[in-house]
Amino acid sequence: MFFSVRGRATVITVAVAALVLALVFVLLMLLARDWTRNNVWQESEQTVERVVSDITRGRGVESLDTGPGETDLVQVVGSDGRVVAASEAMRGRPALAADEVTEGKVLLDETDCPDFLNGCVRLFGTRLGWSPWGANVMVVAASPLPTLVNVWLLPLGLLLVMAGLLVLIAWWTWHTIGRAFVPIDEIRAEMADFGARGLGHRVPVPQTGGELQALAETVNATLERLEEATDRERRFVSDASHDLRNPLTGLQTRLEVALDEPDDHEWRPTVESALRDTRRLNEIIVDLLELSRLDARAPVPVERSDLGELVRREVARRPTRVPISTHLEGGVFVRATPGRLIRVLGNLLSNAERHAEGHIEVTVAREGDDAVLEVLDDGAGVPEEARERVFERFARLPESRDRDPQGTGLGLPIAREIAEIYGGSLRLADGPSGARFVLRLPIAGQPGASVRNGE
Repeated sequence: MFFSVRGRATVITVAVAALVLALVFVLLMLLARDWTRNNVWQESEQTVERVVSDITRGRGVESLDTGPGETDLVQVVGSDGRVVAASEAMRGRPALAADEVTEGKVLLDETDCPDFLNGCVRLFGTRLGWSPWGANVMVVAASPLPTLVNVWLLPLGLLLVMAGLLVLIAWWTWHTIGRAFVPIDEIRAEMADFGARGLGHRVPVPQTGGELQALAETVNATLERLEEATDRERRFVSDASHDLRNPLTGLQTRLEVALDEPDDHEWRPTVESALRDTRRLNEIIVDLLELSRLDARAPVPVERSDLGELVRREVARRPTRVPISTHLEGGVFVRATPGRLIRVLGNLLSNAERHAEGHIEVTVAREGDDAVLEVLDDGAGVPEEARERVFERFARLPESRDRDPQGTGLGLPIAREIAEIYGGSLRLADGPSGARFVLRLPIAGQPGASVRNGE
């Protein structure tokens, strides 16, 4: 129990509180001692001052009778060190500070522990030139100093109060931390149950505000992303298996048919069909490997590239059945891997070629801090409700399947993944006609050394 966070926090809190209370106890005892001593000193001084005042006004022995707030230990000591007068409590007692009186001291202020008194006293005295008992006498008053026996109730009371405070602090710490950990225990219990309930389960969110609620919301958001990633991977495996099965089945069938034919059978058409299936398999595998690398965010070298110049070279070398016009602004630099940018452009142009009726337009321009690449075709376009679906892996609209049955459905998802890796975006926007794909990438800074960055 004490090895838990709750137990350790309670022990540490109590230890710190005990240290603080011990310091407070010492300070209070020092203050109490000083306060008591000041009262004792004040008591003896006030007694002497009052007796001296009464003597100067002509009072005799009756001036030694003490009142409230005064000490009853009063003596009048002659210059020879003998007691010439004393209060009732000091009658028959030896002289206080006789040596100091005979030495001729005018003022006496010291602590003494005479044998005939129970404990130490604080002595205060003043010399008088004239008195009813003769000249040159000293009036001395003694006030008992506080001892542990006298003040034992104060430290005992303080210790009891501080012990109670420590118990209260320990209980409050244990109780408060326990209540704070209740939502965490609930979250832990719910997460331990995921094996039985699946990723669709969510942890409870305490409506307490602060860090605990943020923790539960973050856990649920993470679980949601994990569930989406798992579902996406499941669909990915299912779709990949389906897309791979078709060319594999066709390839196997053609090869089996070719083996069953007589030796003089014309085999070239069969081999050509098998070669087409093999190429399709290769395209799917290449796309799957590229997606795997993109998902892993593997570091690749990047460099500062002129986006307009890169597009110009790629369009110039690309054979196409549809004319492509370009409007390329110079000096639009981005920091990325040129090979991946070429793949994005190639996927966008391939998609445009499948749907264009007679023209494709490519533009590169700078808009604020972004480099913008647009690819427009004059085809039928994409319905607004299906614009996000075209970026799902293996997702293909009916028109796309009709125009190119051999497509993999991975070109546009790969293009978007690459754009997001370099801090940009790829989306379908409104256009005058057909589909308008807009790629945005951050403008690169000044030329510098190449870095390796997979994000």
